[in-house]
Amino acid sequence: MNRGLRPVHLAFLALGFGFLYLPIALLVLYSFNASRLVTVWGGFSTRWYESLLGNEALIASASVSLRVALASAALSTVLGTMAAFALQRFGRFRGRTLFAGMVYAPLVMPEVIIGLSLLLLFVGLGVDRGFWTIVSGHTTLGLCFVAVVVQSRLSTFDRSLEEAAMDLGATPATTFRRVTLPLIAPAMAAGFLLAFTLSLDDFVLASFTSGPGSTTLPMRIYSQVRLGVTPEINAISTLLIGCVGVLLLVAAAIGRLRAPAARR
Repeated sequence: MNRGLRPVHLAFLALGFGFLYLPIALLVLYSFNASRLVTVWGGFSTRWYESLLGNEALIASASVSLRVALASAALSTVLGTMAAFALQRFGRFRGRTLFAGMVYAPLVMPEVIIGLSLLLLFVGLGVDRGFWTIVSGHTTLGLCFVAVVVQSRLSTFDRSLEEAAMDLGATPATTFRRVTLPLIAPAMAAGFLLAFTLSLDDFVLASFTSGPGSTTLPMRIYSQVRLGVTPEINAISTLLIGCVGVLLLVAAAIGRLRAPAARR
């Protein structure tokens, strides 16, 4: 019976992967289209990548998005890891339920509400919206994802390793730096990449928290798509896909290099 169902499973698997990745493959293909019409193939050409280099608006927006993503992912990793340690290691402290609810609330709260709340906060405080207000908004969203990932790693952490290090004379700081941090580093790296991807992709929070001179790439693409898709958008989207692919390959390579060392 299972052998008879196997072709059906493969067919559904192919349909699922086709639904997810065929549009991306078409986007990459048409980024090399010589025609100005994105739906008409006019031959292979790299003219739109050359044209992209002269599009200062798109390049500036991509630079803003990358800098925001790196800054917010770094802050999210630090704050999310600290929150995970507080929830996992500090026991049932007073206010734990409220603290956990505040950490995990962005996971289930619509981004429109978060963005509007941040906008009202910045306006009330008289803060000029720009690069750092976008970073703060993305950090608010990203740290809860990092906290979930790191806390799941801490829940299966063998604390006898820390106890053994301290029995051998290591201070708490040395134990954290030499034992705890290397063991939770893969979870922190996964949280960083997740926060980076969420920030790079975000449109809603950025639209509420951005200001003059801080237009992110999703906002720029959305504003141009309303007037019609241009092949330059396909080109810059292909470059972003390539960057993400390289990061995934690097992460996989690091994981493979660490695996033999962990088994020794």
